[in-house]
Amino acid sequence: MELLDLIESYNCQDASTERLYAREGRRVRGGRNDPRYRQSLLEATNLYRGVLGGRIPTHRLREAMTTSDFSFLFTDIIDRQMLASYQARPVMWRQTAKQGRVRDFRTVKRFTLDGGEGVLEEVKQAAEYPAAALTDGKYEYAVKKFGKRLPLTWEDFINDDLDALATLPDRLARAAVLSEEKFATSLYTSSTGPNATFFTAPHANIVTGNPVLSVAGLTTAMNVLAAQTDTEGNPIYIDAVHLVIPPALEITAMNIINATEILAADGGGDGTGNNQLRVTNWMRNRVKPVVNPWLPIINTVSGNTAWYLFADPGTGRPAMEVGFLAGHESPELFVKSPNAMRVGGGLVDPTDGDFETDRVDYKVRHIFGGTLMEYRSAVASTGVPG
Repeated sequence: MELLDLIESYNCQDASTERLYAREGRRVRGGRNDPRYRQSLLEATNLYRGVLGGRIPTHRLREAMTTSDFSFLFTDIIDRQMLASYQARPVMWRQTAKQGRVRDFRTVKRFTLDGGEGVLEEVKQAAEYPAAALTDGKYEYAVKKFGKRLPLTWEDFINDDLDALATLPDRLARAAVLSEEKFATSLYTSSTGPNATFFTAPHANIVTGNPVLSVAGLTTAMNVLAAQTDTEGNPIYIDAVHLVIPPALEITAMNIINATEILAADGGGDGTGNNQLRVTNWMRNRVKPVVNPWLPIINTVSGNTAWYLFADPGTGRPAMEVGFLAGHESPELFVKSPNAMRVGGGLVDPTDGDFETDRVDYKVRHIFGGTLMEYRSAVASTGVPG
């Protein structure tokens, strides 16, 4: 079973304490800035790397595991590796959505104010200054909790000679990034095509004729996006856009973006070579392609043909927002406290597992949510002309 299939989300209202905290657990990452702790962490890391690299015998690590200090250090190493792997992975959704922060699990409101940006009017002598019409908007969303347990056994560590631990951080980091990407994609894409409540005729953000991806189609899309106006009828300036495409359209998109010239029939010719203009490919500096493999997985109807243009979220009118719980912006790793002890006393190696089944439980928790916002900052085409 794929790791992502194990991900489960909970609403804070219906999640029990047992489900929230997966029984007793211990947070493995803390704000430990004690120089002595940092030195101990470095020594533990060197031992861990030495064992994984074959330079230090495995029994040295298991001996170290029998001390409580090393147990905490070891889980901190795994957590830091997961966080480093998470931060190193490229994230696509940040190119099309604004990143936000929320304080808790309650529904948050995002207010927008439109108007007051138009051309200033002439004011006659002794006349009152005209008031600008302001229009406010409101968007709401709540973050949710996503996570999974990764149950390993004592036999896993024995048979794999610690390979299970070597791949654990990267697996969990990959699951966290994939979860974010799938969630962000599902905001603007449904199983039947582009989000039908966001990309609509009244919003004027459907590419005319739903053309296939081509120079002509992109030109039409850019014109549709440029035609958007604010509530006062003023133009909206967009300097850069992101072209979001499925893997099936990657070659087409790269050929268009990387072409050195574009042949245009606007020179008065008939479009077949007579009097055509040869222009430098202006799209290279205006359009940035983003290949999103989730598109055909979520959209099973036109996922391989549909494409989207999003204004850069830094323009001040982001098409959507993905928010994280303040203080929990990155995935967090937990390990279940051992519930066994050796006869005669002595601490138990956490990799020996629990009393009943020798199972070792790691848990990753990731908290995020989001919503669509400004429809004027995106256009879509199903890629099926009609």
